[in-house]
Amino acid sequence: MRFVPVKNVEQQAVLALHRVRQAFVRARTAQANQIRGLLGEFGIVIPQGIGYIANRVPELIEDGANYLRGAFRLLVQRLLDHLKDLDRQVEELEAKIHAWHRGSELSRKLAEVPGIGPITASALVASIGDAKNFDSGRQVAAWLGLVPKQHSSGGKAGLLGMSKRGDTYLRTLLIHGARSVIYRVGQKTEACGWIAGVVKQRNKNIAAVALANKNARIVWALLAHGRNFDAGYVRQATTV
Repeated sequence: MRFVPVKNVEQQAVLALHRVRQAFVRARTAQANQIRGLLGEFGIVIPQGIGYIANRVPELIEDGANYLRGAFRLLVQRLLDHLKDLDRQVEELEAKIHAWHRGSELSRKLAEVPGIGPITASALVASIGDAKNFDSGRQVAAWLGLVPKQHSSGGKAGLLGMSKRGDTYLRTLLIHGARSVIYRVGQKTEACGWIAGVVKQRNKNIAAVALANKNARIVWALLAHGRNFDAGYVRQATTV
């Protein structure tokens, strides 16, 4: 198995879009936190979330009744303009990724899996390349760091937390997608007995990793065997 699959020019180009998008997302988050922190120094609390900043900060700048100085208002306006520019950059790059996704049969196929959207699907297709480089879905899950760490001592094997090895970006996308599925299950808008059982027996964090692991295996099966996603698929037992 190749732990770093060979990528062609098209895959490299798509992954470049993802890397730059992720950099802009991080910069956008940092800028939002800076604005929130500066306003917090004046006792103005803005809830978490970029949407709150976009809605509340312009009102604060225009509100002449508060005690913010003119120079500080101009400073916050400059930071807000920068935040809007970063947001625009993210949207433009996501539009390019979505366009590539629509033109990729494999990416569209992966997006049928609950918890995998166009961003995750395109990143997986571009990163994995030829899925037959992996012997099984378990190897893909291990490659993404979605398996437990192992610790053996005195002839006894123990399993610890998630290994977190491999591609952090892909692992994060899969886990975030899994959290979205779990949220919908909690809202009873989507039926999924297996994941609901895991949430009930363990907790949402463990369930999210378990679902991300399962989705990684499904991704390998779809890519390696050319299958379409079937929510009711049951693997047939091999008879000898």
